[in-house]
Amino acid sequence: MNLVFGSPGRYIQGTQVLAQAGTFLAHCGRKAVVVIDSHVLGLIRSRLDDTCAQADVELHYITFDGEITADGIAGLRNAAAAFDFDMVLAVGGGKCIDAGKALAHSSGRALITMPTVASNDAPTSKNYVVYDAHHQLSEVGHLLASPRYVLVDTGLIAQAPRQFLLAGIADALTKKFEAEQCFNSAGVNMFGARPALSGLVLARECYQVIRQHAEAGLALAGSGQVTPAFDQLIEAVLLMSGLGFESGGLSIAHAMTRGLSKIPGARQQVHGWQVAYGLLVQLVLEDRDAELMGDLLGFYQRLGLPRNLAELGVTGIDDALLMQVAEPTLKAPHARNFVSVSGGPLTCNELIGAMRALEDRFH
Repeated sequence: MNLVFGSPGRYIQGTQVLAQAGTFLAHCGRKAVVVIDSHVLGLIRSRLDDTCAQADVELHYITFDGEITADGIAGLRNAAAAFDFDMVLAVGGGKCIDAGKALAHSSGRALITMPTVASNDAPTSKNYVVYDAHHQLSEVGHLLASPRYVLVDTGLIAQAPRQFLLAGIADALTKKFEAEQCFNSAGVNMFGARPALSGLVLARECYQVIRQHAEAGLALAGSGQVTPAFDQLIEAVLLMSGLGFESGGLSIAHAMTRGLSKIPGARQQVHGWQVAYGLLVQLVLEDRDAELMGDLLGFYQRLGLPRNLAELGVTGIDDALLMQVAEPTLKAPHARNFVSVSGGPLTCNELIGAMRALEDRFH
């Protein structure tokens, strides 16, 4: 099997990136459709207009405040059909980034992403998630190529409320452990290929940066201040995490989102919360030592991350509910990137036992 490592064409991060955006867009074309939510549009439109006018780049705005469903994507395509464009600029949080990816995919145009929050690592990846009308995962789309540019203005991101950055930290935390499992199990990464050692190295460094700077970075969230530590934290959450999961691979922590999205309480939580809990289940399945578990659980408590299903908002926890989580989890492709302690395929009973162990730990 071939090894595949993928990445954006360019990743650019700094406090003045928004003011420079026109220069980078001009490298990709002269006419852009901007997929953006109405709140972010009000925050940045005048500055984005100015930089693009200076670079002779024409912008056509499409506000997207809905959900990433088949109907939502169809509406986006219909809106874009009114314009002549050669690139898509996706601006905002995860929904607008994914909406922009879907439009770039269907139109065959170049994609540029500009996150305004660091709530996940979607800006660097080729993947986007489509949901049904009940917010159940319908499909995962894959761009033929990664984003041409990722433009990260840390001054913008530092203005976003704490909960967005915490969600991104939670998502990024898992990547080291998942990439290690994928590598050790001879699994496949997001390119359907042999995981790259480079992806694993990035995932491990991502974890180290988060453990070093997460608490200080979260204290600055919403202030607009950018320190060297905050800057490194954003690089870890967006770039290291994104490259680590795509080229290093995922495992049980992310597979669990398939099951957690089926049950009340958990399904309402953001992606980062779900995978943070899923990571703890994965570590119990790996039979990790008490020192590591205690250290990580203490870190979760200080940050305010869920340590069991109860803290994820789930009530009425019984075997039937745990089976509702376990069965879809084990059907997820990422679940195959796991070697159980027994050496055989992971079973529903083993997964339920790990979830039970976390509930029992706090009772």
